[in-house]
Amino acid sequence: MPKTSKIYLDNAATTKIDKKVFEAMEPYLQEDFGNASSLHYFGEKAHEAISKARNQVADFLGCSALEVFFTGSATESDNLAIFGVVRSAKKKGIVKPHIITCSIEHPAVLEPIKHLEKNGEIEATYLPVDKEGIINIHELAENIRENTVLVSIMYANNEIGTIEPIAHIAQLIGNLRNTQSKNLNFKQSQNANFQNSKQYPIFHCDAVQAANYLDCNVEKLGVDLLTLSAHKIYGPKGVGVLYKKNGIDIEPFVLGGHQERGLRAGTENVPAIVGMGAAVEQIQHEKRQAASLLKLRDKLLEGILKTIPHTHLNGSRKNRLPNNVNISFEGAEGESILMALNEKGVAVSTGSACSSGNLTPSHVLMALGIGVERAHSAIRFTLGKYNTEKEIDYVLKVLPDIIYRLRKISGRFS
Repeated sequence: MPKTSKIYLDNAATTKIDKKVFEAMEPYLQEDFGNASSLHYFGEKAHEAISKARNQVADFLGCSALEVFFTGSATESDNLAIFGVVRSAKKKGIVKPHIITCSIEHPAVLEPIKHLEKNGEIEATYLPVDKEGIINIHELAENIRENTVLVSIMYANNEIGTIEPIAHIAQLIGNLRNTQSKNLNFKQSQNANFQNSKQYPIFHCDAVQAANYLDCNVEKLGVDLLTLSAHKIYGPKGVGVLYKKNGIDIEPFVLGGHQERGLRAGTENVPAIVGMGAAVEQIQHEKRQAASLLKLRDKLLEGILKTIPHTHLNGSRKNRLPNNVNISFEGAEGESILMALNEKGVAVSTGSACSSGNLTPSHVLMALGIGVERAHSAIRFTLGKYNTEKEIDYVLKVLPDIIYRLRKISGRFS
């Protein structure tokens, strides 16, 4: 591999902007720079661009454009979903709403819930997962109470790529909502005045990692709220989407403007929103991407397992994103592997990009029950559409020696 070449295998952290996406954005960085709220020509051009992008996202999700809301990031979208549902529920007289989520959710979901719980504003249940990272639907059902206002489960995990049974969860929640309260085996609530609404529990899904590879049609999935991020799908940073099903009530938490029909105040980031629209449109034009990546992913995974002993795949082999390989190398520290690969021109990760640099074991890997040592020895390879077979061959060439040297230093398997 030439010294100047760099191999990027950290596509779960962020992706390179697609050329067609950049070309769609470019005019709105220069000549068409208007504020979408302005009534003159420049404002009209910006407003039209946002409307087009909203329709593109709606087409991708299979929903109405009126159900698509742009935010500044997927993290903001997740926060809007959580805080918005809780505030709406409290306005309806639910004294202490209950939220159900999963122990391996992204921090953008876990941290807002923990914040609300710490402040005594909500009750929360964190569902465990099995050794592959999949929740138990029956356990979810058993934990729904009469004051449960929100269930938030991600479509696919950002660290281990495990795919959750979202449509089945939605069906369960839908059945519960459509059944009269008196016939449900709800746990007792402290909210004596609460009358169960057919709207609750609302089902939110973070689909940030899934959007490139899985069907995100919201009608098929059956979700009420869904989060997307542009920079994970070959679009720009600084823009996210929250799908909100018509009739679902949430309260805004960013105030100061009328934008996004009053749900998210602030001057719209027109170039980024245009990029989001173009990015989801590109996904629909590249439907064979998943099959191509699956072939490369399996070559990488099988090559590692064949040439490097004492390695373990983390997560599900079957129910997994086609671009994800999260693997532990016994006797070698993940951070050391990352740095050694970086010296060879290969970019990988030890876990969530939002918490890189934190030496605390991954909460996702620990939830699988694999132990601290194996969690610390994990590396996440996430492939993208620009990766080649030649690049995978190079990684498989340099990686065994790196692991051998690090194990020798640690005194393991020497």
